[in-house]
Amino acid sequence: MHSYETLFVLQPELTEEQIKADLDKITAVINANGEVENVDEWGKRKLAYEIDKKYTEGYYVLIEFKANTNVLPELDHQFKVNDDVIRSLVIKKED
Repeated sequence: MHSYETLFVLQPELTEEQIKADLDKITAVINANGEVENVDEWGKRKLAYEIDKKYTEGYYVLIEFKANTNVLPELDHQFKVNDDVIRSLVIKKED
């Protein structure tokens, strides 16, 4: 298994329940083929640039995890189909 981290930005107007539900969906995808090591919710922050001509801030979440490479396409799909996710990025950490 390789070490990865993902940073994604959620819409800023989401409630705590909606954020928790989205976070549960993402961690469930990771836990199906790996293990979550750390979840760090950064909270609402100003974006570096405006996204979709309406978002100037977003709710940032960083997840560190270990998984096989087969989790990456499913994780990417989850980010794309979830309308609450504004931006996402998954990187492989150095071993």
